[in-house]
Amino acid sequence: MSIFRFPPIVWLGIAILIVCLGIRQSFGIFMMPISDYFHTGREFFSFAIALQNLLFGVFQPFVGMAADRFGSKRIIILGAISYGLGLYLTSLAMAPSVLYLTLGVLVGLGLSATSYVIVLGAVAKVVPAEHAAKAFGLTTAAGSFGMFAMIPGAHTLLSEFGWQAALQVFALLCTTMIVFALFMRTSQSSHNATMQSHAEQQQTLRQALTQAFAHKGYWLIHLGFFVCGFHVMFIATHLPSYLADKQLPASTAAMALAYVGIFNIFGSYFWGVMGDKFNKRHTMSALYLMRTLVIAAFVTLPVTEHTAAIFGAAIGFCWLGTVPLTSGLVRQIFGAKYLSTLYGLVFFTHQVGSFLGAWAGGRIYDYYGSYEPIWWSTVVLAFAAALIHLPINDQPVRQLETA
Repeated sequence: MSIFRFPPIVWLGIAILIVCLGIRQSFGIFMMPISDYFHTGREFFSFAIALQNLLFGVFQPFVGMAADRFGSKRIIILGAISYGLGLYLTSLAMAPSVLYLTLGVLVGLGLSATSYVIVLGAVAKVVPAEHAAKAFGLTTAAGSFGMFAMIPGAHTLLSEFGWQAALQVFALLCTTMIVFALFMRTSQSSHNATMQSHAEQQQTLRQALTQAFAHKGYWLIHLGFFVCGFHVMFIATHLPSYLADKQLPASTAAMALAYVGIFNIFGSYFWGVMGDKFNKRHTMSALYLMRTLVIAAFVTLPVTEHTAAIFGAAIGFCWLGTVPLTSGLVRQIFGAKYLSTLYGLVFFTHQVGSFLGAWAGGRIYDYYGSYEPIWWSTVVLAFAAALIHLPINDQPVRQLETA
């Protein structure tokens, strides 16, 4: 299927993810100005972002179940309101502890209801299984385009108007997600519905959960996605500070993160296409091996403006390629009906990794005065993730018959 023949919901989902994830991936460049404003160490902001990512994951299974039951449109609208409110209240905060509620809880809830799990769950219901990974890859690439577009804009707003005004602009931008959601048709297409087995259509949520929890491969998928979360939030949150410690200008960090975003546009779609053409678990192992080599090279070589840019491009190419492959594996094994729920649970594990990646980076830096130990930990985890995916049994399970 050509990408131009995808249903409109795919393109509306892309627009929502551009806004949602573009804003989210820019939070790293707010660390130093906000920490300086409140006269706190980096662990304070790191913990606020870590809390956001943990709650992003905690809320995810519940909003996934709600989306499977009530439809994605309503969940996205509520999530956009929470997201925008959290950003606006953060800009008005007078005490650092307020950020745990605003940037942590409210933005975490908003992210859970407007990001991959909800959008991909809606896409899975209207795109045939044989084209699912490609559709997921295209949709995932949208978040990367948002990263590429938002980070330079955030850097400019920070430089010209300060962090409070920048967050207020982002809060206003969240309202566009409501507009896009209003046009979404989340009912399942008749073509895709006929492709499902009778057992899958009749399967209950409880049966789907029982089936997934008894599947060894489902838990291996959880472990692999934990590593992805650890990598992504450690790098997105701490790369600007790491480069500043190397006496590089702030513009270098902004450009490196922008390269992550633009190269992930191509990378996410590429890995999605590879997931449709080849075995998804083998493709996932190849992706994590690439991460292992890229991160190891970055921490071994001298850190300059050029190596930072090359690292941003290389890690960007395999940044979120895990999303279409992981969600594609879950859909391939368990079907599309409860993808938002089952993938939401996997995404919770991803966000536990994100929590540890964001928080541990600041904790280790404040304790050791260096990021080196945590960088080498990411190398070890990447190699372990490459091995974890090899024994997964990716054959579709037999759907439970209704009682």
